[in-house]
Amino acid sequence: MRSMWKGAIGFGLVSIPVKLYAATEEHGVSLHQVHAEDGGRIRMKRFCEKEGKEVPYSEIAKGYEDESGRTAVLSDADLAELPLPSRKLIDVLAFVDTDEIDPLSLSRAYYVGAEAAASKPYVLLREALATSGKAAVTKIALRTRESLALLRVHEELLVLHTMYWPDEVRDAGGLAPPENVVVRPQELKMAQSLMETLSEDFDLESQHDEYQKALDALVAARLEGEPVPETAEVTSAPDNVVDLMAALQASIDARGGEKAEKSGKSQSPRKTTAAKKTAAKKAPAKKAAAKKTTAKKTAAKKTAARKKAG
Repeated sequence: MRSMWKGAIGFGLVSIPVKLYAATEEHGVSLHQVHAEDGGRIRMKRFCEKEGKEVPYSEIAKGYEDESGRTAVLSDADLAELPLPSRKLIDVLAFVDTDEIDPLSLSRAYYVGAEAAASKPYVLLREALATSGKAAVTKIALRTRESLALLRVHEELLVLHTMYWPDEVRDAGGLAPPENVVVRPQELKMAQSLMETLSEDFDLESQHDEYQKALDALVAARLEGEPVPETAEVTSAPDNVVDLMAALQASIDARGGEKAEKSGKSQSPRKTTAAKKTAAKKAPAKKAAAKKTTAKKTAAKKTAARKKAG
């Protein structure tokens, strides 16, 4: 795995030389713009509005335009001279309990690998974090941008998560449901039952990208000039829940049906067997009742015959 950053963790007066490696990657087919009629590639040109001509990359700088239309031109040299203490340093600011950090503030993840000569201080920091149940809040500069970062333990490694600054997390005020919404105990119990049902035998490793799979098949068909493969029908979510309890119960029943299909079992044989047993139990009772009715009718006929004879 290729490293994308090299520096050190600053832990008090202890310096731990490390490298960062991207911990995640996005997979998929890379699509680009083409002319729909002939498949010709669409290219984006760097065009100067003032001069009306294309500009080579070597002449391009960064700029900021204010509200009055003035533009401040910033060269790479200007940006390189800005003070950035965390350029080659993961600067530990403090240690916090891991549950104090809202996952909403976390961004990208990186594996932190130790240089060979720094194995012992690396392991020391790792074990100190693991035994204390804490994580380190740090600062780091990646690609000329400084950000907060969270340093935590993952299995036998340290992992660094870049973080958004507190003022970069948007306020969610006004998005929550009204406070006067009341959830009944039976509804909560049913929802928890559905949660348990959905979680049974769940395997995260078996999950995969259905859209990506379909896109791969579509691209392959287009390349080979073959018919576009049929895709599974997507079930749309209900747009209105009229009876919450009924919807929860239906969800549980549907989940049970899916599990029965996957296991190759059907509930109908069980019902048939149960029905047979019930019918078998009822049959003797019906026969007994029929005998009693016949006996009563016979006794009534005998009584009537005696009265006539008398």
